[in-house]
Amino acid sequence: MKDALYFEIYGNKEKKLVKCNLCPLYCIIADGKVGNCGIRKNVDGKLFSLTYDKFTSVSMDPIEKKPLYHFYPGSEILSLGTLGCNFHCQFCQNFEISQSGFDGSILRDMSSSDAVALAKQYGSIGIAYTYNEPLINYEWLKETTAEAKKYGLKNVLVSNGYINEEPFYNIVENIDAANIDVKSFRDEFYKKYCGGKLAPVLRTVEILVKKKKHVEITNLIIPGLNDSDEEISDLVDWVWSLGEETPLHFSRYFPCYKMTIKATPFPTLEKARKIALKKLKHVYVGNVMELEYNRTYCPHCKEILIERKGYNTEIVGLEVGRCKKCGYKIGTLQI
Repeated sequence: MKDALYFEIYGNKEKKLVKCNLCPLYCIIADGKVGNCGIRKNVDGKLFSLTYDKFTSVSMDPIEKKPLYHFYPGSEILSLGTLGCNFHCQFCQNFEISQSGFDGSILRDMSSSDAVALAKQYGSIGIAYTYNEPLINYEWLKETTAEAKKYGLKNVLVSNGYINEEPFYNIVENIDAANIDVKSFRDEFYKKYCGGKLAPVLRTVEILVKKKKHVEITNLIIPGLNDSDEEISDLVDWVWSLGEETPLHFSRYFPCYKMTIKATPFPTLEKARKIALKKLKHVYVGNVMELEYNRTYCPHCKEILIERKGYNTEIVGLEVGRCKKCGYKIGTLQI
């Protein structure tokens, strides 16, 4: 266990209650209990992180798997995940680790220096904090991103974005790139299906943009829940406000965990993409076989710049960040 940051004694000290201030849920946690995330525990009136330097998943992944399509395309990155999440999405695709509660028997130890050494050993561009919700493992994340920076490694955050401003400002300088999952553009959806609110997620993204970090957005489209033209248009308008070259990934939903709605029809995804392309330069569709929806095209002349077949990526039409054919510079592309 590791002493947690961002908590306070709640009420009468003798009751040993603590209030966690890491995320907007502000859990009030009794002695011996854990917060909503399942991994921040009150022990005798103090808050501890149960997953500090403990992980379920360690893998070298293509950067496209995050998904990040405009951040060192074709590279591989050491990817780490542990247990827990401060959301309880009914459609979670990683529910085995995010919703399982704490089980120390399935975890392997990995210190910050271990993670950095492993990334260097395998020639990784950096470390991706992913699979479950990385922000709840805040203490390890804070230390490891700082350690990785010392060695010139990139820090990639794959997150639901549900964190309070102060703790996020205290790690954001060490983040190089992020894919934030905006699950819906309606607060009612977040409350009913995730157990949170929309506004803090948007604020996290806006902080990343303000700090000039590389940002890509993912939106899982679920039939009948978040796929209306109006909602898609509202999401697109907001992404456009971040910058018209901000990559937006629509992802196809499949039944998972507690949700049994049928998979997203392909025409729904096509329609969302068409709406988005009216304002945005780079719109992708994930969890589908159609190659054209995963290519990067030049916004000016429509030449194919990056070809993707599954996780095989080939840069075909770029030269020093510009389209070989017309010279257009892709503003959000880092190679």
